[in-house]
Amino acid sequence: MNEAIDLLVEKLDGLVPRYGIVLGSGLGSLVDAVDVTLRISYSKIPGFPVSAVTGHAGELVAGRLNGVPIIMLSGRIHYYEKADPQAMRGPLEVLKGLGVQRLILTNSAGSLREDMPPGSVMRLSDHINFSGLNPLIGEESDGRFVGLTNAYDSELAAQMKAAAEKTGTPLSEGVYMWFSGPSFETPAEIRMARIMGADAVGMSTVPEVILGRFLGLRVIAASVITNFGAGMTGGELSHQETKDMAPIGGARLATILKEMIASGAV
Repeated sequence: MNEAIDLLVEKLDGLVPRYGIVLGSGLGSLVDAVDVTLRISYSKIPGFPVSAVTGHAGELVAGRLNGVPIIMLSGRIHYYEKADPQAMRGPLEVLKGLGVQRLILTNSAGSLREDMPPGSVMRLSDHINFSGLNPLIGEESDGRFVGLTNAYDSELAAQMKAAAEKTGTPLSEGVYMWFSGPSFETPAEIRMARIMGADAVGMSTVPEVILGRFLGLRVIAASVITNFGAGMTGGELSHQETKDMAPIGGARLATILKEMIASGAV
């Protein structure tokens, strides 16, 4: 991805981002809070994959958020689009090459808890890789043996919690279970996930956490809850529901992240 890094370094004109943020479905509103230095489509960045999922803008945005240099990937590539768990490896390598040390991942997810309804925000305390897939399969270096005991950085978690409290924004925490998608989970799978200790389910993020730790980045992640899991309400799930509900929780998450980045900048 050296060609992409060289291109972006030139266009960033001296801006060195401290945070990298991956925005999930319907979470692009955070971009509006950025004093933008660079905005460029993935299709114009060498080697960047382009998503065909509605709700994902597919652009890189860099600038300052509350005065702090940041870079955002507005939209991600999912495993289910290309059957490749390494789909986000290139973009994350580019973030690392541009100087990012802290990676904030966001997603839309289904809640398995009645006390965490649509519109809620959940910080990931841990995850369950139910898909069984791993983005480091095929990696030849010993770096592939990534420890995940501290996959989610405790200092960043404390900063996120403090930001939520300071802004008066409710923030849950829990375990995220990754399903490969693109079909939604069955009621039986949701019952299983709850028994196994999951608090939310989704179709992304876990490969990026693994890749982020492999690259030596400090990682934190949060889910915007868009629906209850299959069988919990009697209704059918849809991607339209995700797109409709994501901006509600997304606004709450944006409030937390803006305060977290401003307060945690070093």
